[in-house]
Amino acid sequence: MKKFLLGFIAGLVLVPAAVLIYIRYGNLPVAVVDPPFLMEKLLVRTPLHARIDREMPQSSPIQPTDANLEAGAHIYRQDCATCHGLPGEASPFAVHMYPSAPQLWKSHRAGVVGVSDDPPGETYWKVDNGIRLTGMPAFNKVLSQNQIWQVTLLLANANKPMPAGTEAVLKEPLHLDTAVPAPPPTASDTAKPKRK
Repeated sequence: MKKFLLGFIAGLVLVPAAVLIYIRYGNLPVAVVDPPFLMEKLLVRTPLHARIDREMPQSSPIQPTDANLEAGAHIYRQDCATCHGLPGEASPFAVHMYPSAPQLWKSHRAGVVGVSDDPPGETYWKVDNGIRLTGMPAFNKVLSQNQIWQVTLLLANANKPMPAGTEAVLKEPLHLDTAVPAPPPTASDTAKPKRK
């Protein structure tokens, strides 16, 4: 019994120590090009879906009117399209993210475009709260609840014909190749480092 107890205590100390050493020396897959670690999807997706199911709103306070869908399209173009693409125009960044950003205007099953098969409350929760370690930011400090619902309803209806104004907004190309000029160098940028 004494040997078993000593082995149990050693296991309680050695296993966490080995895990900490493994983590400390950069062995976890942290680069986008790394393969997923053992049980990563289970460890990340299960609590995410459980929390969304528990907290997502059950109904929208606004309706998918032409005005709301067009407003949602403007917001989507500005804040979402860079990673999630537009109809007929995939994001060039999405495949270089981990996990890759879903293309929300791409058909992936018969009649399903993007997240049009998800409950709107689930999409609302994701836009509102963001998702850690995915690149998906929380928009709850950037957009109003009404704006988040406008984007949500736009995406919930992505598998349906859109009003003409909404279609026009979504058909404008992204222009991701437009370079943003770098700021001019400051004195600290051009100063030579002092030698010791």
